[in-house]
Amino acid sequence: MATRATDVGTNQSVERAVSVLRALDNGRAELRVSDVAELTGLGSSTTSRLLSTLERLDMVERDPVSNLYRLSLGILPLAATAANRDPVHRAARMVLQDLATRTGLGANVAVRRGAELMFLCNFEGARAPKSYTQAGHTAPLHATSIGKCLLTGLTPGQRRELLPEPLAAHTDFTTTDHDLLDAEIDAVARSGYAVEAEERALGRASLAAPVRDASGDVVAAISLWGPTSLLGDQTGGEGQRAALIREVIEAADAISQALGAV
Repeated sequence: MATRATDVGTNQSVERAVSVLRALDNGRAELRVSDVAELTGLGSSTTSRLLSTLERLDMVERDPVSNLYRLSLGILPLAATAANRDPVHRAARMVLQDLATRTGLGANVAVRRGAELMFLCNFEGARAPKSYTQAGHTAPLHATSIGKCLLTGLTPGQRRELLPEPLAAHTDFTTTDHDLLDAEIDAVARSGYAVEAEERALGRASLAAPVRDASGDVVAAISLWGPTSLLGDQTGGEGQRAALIREVIEAADAISQALGAV
């Protein structure tokens, strides 16, 4: 979701330019000037000037036929540099690629950014459904196994302050009560892994494990995701599911060790 520009505490021109870039990352391929103006809360003339400036800087590009705007590949080197310099991304990339190949499922790593999680990278195995998860995309903490692992690093009070109740329901299976979420997170802390079945999207499930740094803090989490028939609570294949749980825990441990955890 695009962030509206405000006038408090920042350089107004920079803030407005960033709000335009975020508006172009709203899930639609291309936008009109009026679309960007509506998403940012800026006037049409201001939006048009900012888009023209960002186009000259190769941050956005305009289709010569439709005159619609989209993010430019010129922004990619900046994003790639930020990702490649992140220690979690560096430690997790090869581990997750091997995990996805070995299990045939999807493999993700994410960190907490405020009240959401942000994916740093995603790999798809042969058995994984088509994924629209990309580096930089965000997801709810309470409705994903990877998010529940990230929430183990917070106290119940901190979780309530971060995620006001009622928690958003993404499907009929989403946990929307903090007391129930507390019980799930306590179980994650005891077992070392989290399970999520159709809480965010029907037909999909995931297993996740936390990643710790040298101080022992939870700094990230990884997940395996795929069809509910393979990963859900009622799979009927407990031996296979147990093996996948071991896989995700061992992969998280390998990443933790690379970050200095004992």
